Amino acid sequence: MLQSCTSAVRYARHNLNLNLLRSYSSSSSAPTRPVKQSLRKLLRETAQPVAVVTSTLPDHETAPRSDSSAQNQKIFHGATLSSFTSIALDPHPLVAFSLRVPSRMALALNAHAAKPQIQMSSHMVVNILSAAQPHIARLFSSPDLHPFPFEESEVQWAQSADGLPIIKGALGALSCTVVGRSLPLSDTRWLYSSMEEWEAEVQQVEGGSGLASELFIARVLRVEDVQNVQEPGDQPENVKLRTLPLLYHKRSYTTVGEIPNP
Repeated sequence: MLQSCTSAVRYARHNLNLNLLRSYSSSSSAPTRPVKQSLRKLLRETAQPVAVVTSTLPDHETAPRSDSSAQNQKIFHGATLSSFTSIALDPHPLVAFSLRVPSRMALALNAHAAKPQIQMSSHMVVNILSAAQPHIARLFSSPDLHPFPFEESEVQWAQSADGLPIIKGALGALSCTVVGRSLPLSDTRWLYSSMEEWEAEVQQVEGGSGLASELFIARVLRVEDVQNVQEPGDQPENVKLRTLPLLYHKRSYTTVGEIPNP
C-alpha cells in the first residue's frame, strides 16, 4: 500500500516532465530575486498554521546517558513547521511540509524512509499547535534543542502507539509515515529526470552550499487523541485559546477571530 502511494507520487512527477523542462529552460536565466521578495511580502500577509513534527533521531545519534537505566534509549527530536498542509485525501490521506537543511529532523526522516517496513508504523507525529502554545513553537524552532528537547519542563507530552511524542494540549496530532526520501527544492530538475538520474541529481544538490529546503510527503496513518493540558486557576480566555489554531502572521504568532457582521 505504501509502495502504491510512492508510485503515485513518482507517476505524477514524470507526467509533468515535458512542461517542467520547458518551464525550467525558459525561466532558469530570468531574474528571480524580485519574485522571491514579492512572494515573501505577500505570504507575510497570509496566515499559516503552525505545527511541530516529532520523531526519533537515527540510531547513530542515540547517545548513551549517564545513568545505566537510560542507556541506549531513543532520542526524541522535534522541529517547528510553518509550511504544513494537506495535499490529498483519496486514495490515501497525504500531507506535506518542507524543512530547511541542514537539519537533524530531515536527516532523521530520511533515515527512517530508507529502512524497509515490515508493517505500517509511523515515522513521525505532526502536532498541530493550539493558540495557547506559541512557547512550544518557539522552543522547537531553536536549533540548540539537541539532544534532549523533551526534557524541557514546559513540554508536556505522551507517547503514541508507535512510541513517538504527542504534545499534550495540541489542537490535533497525526501519526504519519513518509512515502519516500525528501525531494530537494534547491534544484527542481530532478522532476523531469529518470529515477537513476534523479538519485544522481539528489547527490549533486546535497553537495551544494548555502541554505535550501527539502520537501517531505507523508501518509497519515492515524488521527490521534490528544490529551488536554489542565492548568490550576485557568482563565476562560486561556481555555478558549486551546480550541483555536496557532497561526503565523506578519512574523508573529496569532490566531483566528470572527469577522464583524456588516
